[in-house]
Amino acid sequence: MPEAACITPTDPITSMNAPRPLMSLDEALERLVAVASRQVIHEVESVSTFDALGRVLAEDVSSALDVPPADNTSMDGYALRVADVPAAGTVLPQSQRIPAGAVGQPLLPGTVARIFTGAQLPPGADAIVMQEQAQALEDGRVRIDTVPQPGQWIRRRGEDILNGSTVLARGQRLSPQALGLAASVGRAELRVLRRPRVAVFSTGDELVMPGQPLKPGAIYNSNRYTLRGLLQAAGCEVQDLGIVPDRLEATRAALRAAALHNDLIVTSGGVSVGEEDHLRPAMQAEGRLDLWQIAMKPGKPLAFGAVRRPNVLGGAAPDGSSGEALFVGLPGNPVSSWVTCLVAVLPLLRALQGMPAAALPSLAARADFDWPRPDRRREFLRARFNADGGLELFANQSSGVLTSAAWADGLVDNPAGQAIARGDTVRFLPLANLSAF
Repeated sequence: MPEAACITPTDPITSMNAPRPLMSLDEALERLVAVASRQVIHEVESVSTFDALGRVLAEDVSSALDVPPADNTSMDGYALRVADVPAAGTVLPQSQRIPAGAVGQPLLPGTVARIFTGAQLPPGADAIVMQEQAQALEDGRVRIDTVPQPGQWIRRRGEDILNGSTVLARGQRLSPQALGLAASVGRAELRVLRRPRVAVFSTGDELVMPGQPLKPGAIYNSNRYTLRGLLQAAGCEVQDLGIVPDRLEATRAALRAAALHNDLIVTSGGVSVGEEDHLRPAMQAEGRLDLWQIAMKPGKPLAFGAVRRPNVLGGAAPDGSSGEALFVGLPGNPVSSWVTCLVAVLPLLRALQGMPAAALPSLAARADFDWPRPDRRREFLRARFNADGGLELFANQSSGVLTSAAWADGLVDNPAGQAIARGDTVRFLPLANLSAF
């Protein structure tokens, strides 16, 4: 990527008054990730495996044992020697009973051992017959109603994990099943990166909090809840600085406070050329800013820059962090803010944690709708699956209709100028996958 694509201390502030071509979302993501990759979080901490969900591994996890540690049965039934059952209906005496957690004795030739799922195979046995294919007789013997095959229903030592093998790789985000895998090799604690620290605030004198009286001209601050929730779901430590008044000094003070202990600052609204929009001059005073027009709908305006940490003239802060906090200014419309956070901020957070760049997680789905008049920009349409397995659209795709976001299962990622006819295959971004991206 050319150096001019990155924000550096010498990058000029681009004037919003000058017309500029729309930037593709892919180019914007490339620039965001490139800058964030230079400020990767390196601080590491040990946490209980119980508490590591969503954290990013700071080191490989290797196994110090075979899993399973010994041959065992995957069924309730009878352990036996195949050679002792030449035909269905063979009757053999039961010589022992082996519950899970117990270790049996060597299997006497010509006998069977009653055994339960997960129990270690007794030496000498080479097959398991499930209990549904055998019958315990009143005299204590067992009739085997099938001819067993060598190795059937036996889980072999190390067939899942071999001693010394890497089971989880450094840099991966820990899912519930990954935690179970770590536990299966005996890891009670894991070394992980500290969580990304993100400050969030909204600007605008028209904003009030739920529970407060809604005076004429005011609106409730929904973006504060949406963005905070998205960032918490992505595993961040969120510092909520609330609503900042539409005054330059208040905005500058909020930026300084946000930069002090955070890796990233995320705001919604206020980056414009209006007399009451103070984020742009505040950012110019406290750091640097680039204003982008992204070829996407909803969410065209996006601001990206950095804020100097107070008392850090250059290099790193005393805690080892960078001398600046990254800044992303999102549009104020609620759906625009939500979509741009999903498709732009979450990939940036991956880069801050040293995770590899990756395409937004998607799947192919059938459109059960028509979209005959596409926009010239790349569109993210709110949609959900219907009972027939196809996608239907929310009726109102306006960027101000937050109902569509709560209703949707995900976003149809529609290329610029691409009409959609009922029955077409479209690229669908499930919300569950994006939130865990």
